[in-house]
Amino acid sequence: MSVPPLLSVKDLSVAFTQAGRTTLAVDRISFDVNPRETVALVGESGSGKSVTAMSVMKLLPYPAASHPSGTIHFKGKELLAAPERAMRKIRGNDITIIFQEPMTSLNPLHTIERQIREILELHIGLRGDAAKDRIVELLTQVGIPDPAGRLKSYPHQLSGGQRQRVMIAMALANEPELLIADEPTTALDVTVQAQILQLLKDLQARLGMAMLFITHDLGIVRKIADRVCVMNQGKIVEQGPVEQVFKKPEHPYTCALLTAEPAPDPAPLQPTEPVMVKTDNLKVWFPIKRGILRSTIGHIKAVDGISIEVRKGETLGIVGESGSGKTTLGLAILRLISSEGPIVFMGNEVQDLTFKEMLPYRHAMQVVFQDPYGSLSPRMSVADIIEEGLKVHYPDLSSQERQAKVVSALQDVGLDTDTRFRYPHEFSGGQRQRIAVARAIVLRPKFIVLDEPTSALDMLIQCQICDLLRNLQKRLGLTYLFISHDLKVVAALASRLIVMRNGKIMEEGPAKELFANPKSEYTRALFAAAFDLETASADIVQQ
Repeated sequence: MSVPPLLSVKDLSVAFTQAGRTTLAVDRISFDVNPRETVALVGESGSGKSVTAMSVMKLLPYPAASHPSGTIHFKGKELLAAPERAMRKIRGNDITIIFQEPMTSLNPLHTIERQIREILELHIGLRGDAAKDRIVELLTQVGIPDPAGRLKSYPHQLSGGQRQRVMIAMALANEPELLIADEPTTALDVTVQAQILQLLKDLQARLGMAMLFITHDLGIVRKIADRVCVMNQGKIVEQGPVEQVFKKPEHPYTCALLTAEPAPDPAPLQPTEPVMVKTDNLKVWFPIKRGILRSTIGHIKAVDGISIEVRKGETLGIVGESGSGKTTLGLAILRLISSEGPIVFMGNEVQDLTFKEMLPYRHAMQVVFQDPYGSLSPRMSVADIIEEGLKVHYPDLSSQERQAKVVSALQDVGLDTDTRFRYPHEFSGGQRQRIAVARAIVLRPKFIVLDEPTSALDMLIQCQICDLLRNLQKRLGLTYLFISHDLKVVAALASRLIVMRNGKIMEEGPAKELFANPKSEYTRALFAAAFDLETASADIVQQ
């Protein structure tokens, strides 16, 4: 006699109505999750993965959201027709969810203890010392160091990996039967990602729970899932056991996903070209102040004696965990934060120049940030965003000349020029990143700092952005400083590589050689986590 599925979704549709217009986000999908099983929902942004998960929890913005068709059964009970009171008993008890970004899910005003205690009190009535003991036990289970000492910590006092561990502790507080994990590792370093995945597998085995795992990373699917459902434009186009789908994909979209890795075609080393950027023993130390008089008692050594050299036409890749000093180094080179030590740009020392004295160099050095939505003004049209730099650096240009350059920049990044009067929120994540690149290249820079420009993007979009950056580099003769924790992307683009840890260079050299033969234990741990999702011991990598 076969065991009935724990979760059964049949013919589910989800529609959203806004301003009298109805959009179908999920279109008649069906899948099951069996007890103790891990089912992965895979697809690019906008495919309907998260909407499906929210439907199971009934957390969609009803009545704007509706279900034209379908049923969701959990342990034989129909959820879509269940009243809100019944759903409250199920949420947090029987079914729990972990979101992508823990900082937006955790209350910044409450301690870790208070947030977990609230769940225990609400669902199982646990209070006082018993609740405190349970919280310490949960934090121990998810690998938080010194759990008793962390009870009074606030979310901002924890690292990204630790915050995600706290989210897992909250989700597992009442030992649910089904855990929904919505992109729980996307914003994390590769080493922390591997640790979180291993943690989830261990906890699943210990608690006997099922998992619905939502991701766009097929490497994670292969590592953690038993079965996979591939979603595209609101439909499940293919589903089955992981190995079967991976070895013999039937749908063209699945085939495209499986082959979506940035092609390794890095910029060649340019030993004869002039040096574009050079630093010598560069330091960025942030003072630690204590007491009423705010006296300095020490320093956070974000960048601690870094010497680099980037030649024209090369891409210098900088990798390392969060907190290793990658972004700080990039900002210091751009003179956006103060630093100590020589910085030479195009043969000119710039480290002591004032803001005004730096202006003549600004058009030649640009930056593309990790989050295009955060770096693009929501109140400005795309044309205004791209044109803004031209008004500052080329004030003599006429309005028509500026518009012509805006149009040319949008063509360079492969965007429809007719969309330039729209606003950032009207574009997808990949399109917004292209706008950010267009804003940088419209000034015809010589050197661009790319700070995690692909980390928040789907695999297919990542490949497109990598191809775009490579083509622009060849055509415009650009020099890149590429900061990332995604080593697959770095391997596709970098001529030379620097591995950073705690503000220092652990290892450096030609990227091809370093990937083939890493010398330090830390670098080997990074590569194993990135390419094989293998964990390393806590003394090798940070949590």
